Parts: sequence; structure tokens; C-alpha cells
Amino acid sequence: MENDINILWKQIKENHTVNRYIAGIDGLSRSGKTTLVNQLSHYLKKDNISYVIFHIDDHIVERKKRYNTGEEEWYEYYSLQWDVKWLSHHFFKKLKSAQTLSLPFYDKERDHCEFRDINLPERCVIIIEGVFLQREEWRNHFDLLVFLDCSKEKRFLRENAETQKKTEKFKNRYWKAEEHYLNTEFPKENADFLIEG
Repeated sequence: MENDINILWKQIKENHTVNRYIAGIDGLSRSGKTTLVNQLSHYLKKDNISYVIFHIDDHIVERKKRYNTGEEEWYEYYSLQWDVKWLSHHFFKKLKSAQTLSLPFYDKERDHCEFRDINLPERCVIIIEGVFLQREEWRNHFDLLVFLDCSKEKRFLRENAETQKKTEKFKNRYWKAEEHYLNTEFPKENADFLIEG
């Protein structure tokens, strides 16, 4: 994986000459996305390159909009967890040009979204990390898309012991949504860069 990261870093460094370079770190739950982003941020700091990191899970909606909606659980997770259309217009489409983004940040304790302003440097690398980034509504906004490929079994073992007891939730909600994503958006095949997670 270290070799993959070096190749990826070289590609980002060589291509970020545009005003803003947008890299997506895509992968299913527990595939190693956050670890990869942390390593990339280390390289960016070291080379004194301005960067901003967004975690797509920071921008999910309140529970009532994504649980017990009458839809199937996998659909709630895939289609209702985020306001896909809103993020398309107010986040992704503005990444290249806006000086400031006003985004909803989800507070789990209060089950509430609160808007915060994020300032973007004129020239920087923007890294967006999260699941389902290559969905049709979002994928064209990236300059580079990375997919971390990791087996379901391996990813499940990375969950804590308490979470691993909730196998029905994984079967009905997470794994079905992941299968839908893999079978409709083909993220492994469409990514610019594939890394074994």
C-alpha cells in the first residue's frame, strides 16, 4: 500500500497546478479511507501545499429523514443518508469557484444539523473522503477519484465488538446499499486509481 500512496501522492503533486484540485477518496465502510487521507495530509503539510479536507459523513441529515421512512433500509442508507441533490448544488458545484461554503454539519448528540462557513484558499488541494462518492450526481466534480477496495469480511472485522453484534442491520442496511453501489456505479472500474484497502 505504501507504494500506491507514493504513486498517488506524485499524481496529486504534479496535477494540482490548477487553482483547486479536487480528489475524492472513495471506498466502502472501514476500507481505510481516513487512514489514507491522514497520510496524504502529512505529505501536503510537508510540501507546504494548502489543502482542505471534507468528510462526507459530516454532512448527513437528521435521523428522522433516514430512519423509519417507509423505504427499505438499504435505500435509506444509500439515498436518504445525505441530501444528495442539495450537496450537488451547494457543495460540489461550488468547490472550484466559491470563496466560502456554507455547509450543514451533523451533531450526533443533538441529532441536529448546524450550518458553518468554510473558507477555501484560491489555490489548494481539496480532499473529499467518504462512501458512495462516485454516485452519478457527484462523480463529475472530481479531478481524481481513488477507490479503496477491501473485502466485506475484512471490513467487518474492523468494526468494534459491540457493532459486530448488529449483523441484521449490516445485512439489511449497509451491505445491500454497498452491493447496489458496486452494481450500479461500478466504482472499482471507474476510479482513476484503485488501492487495496
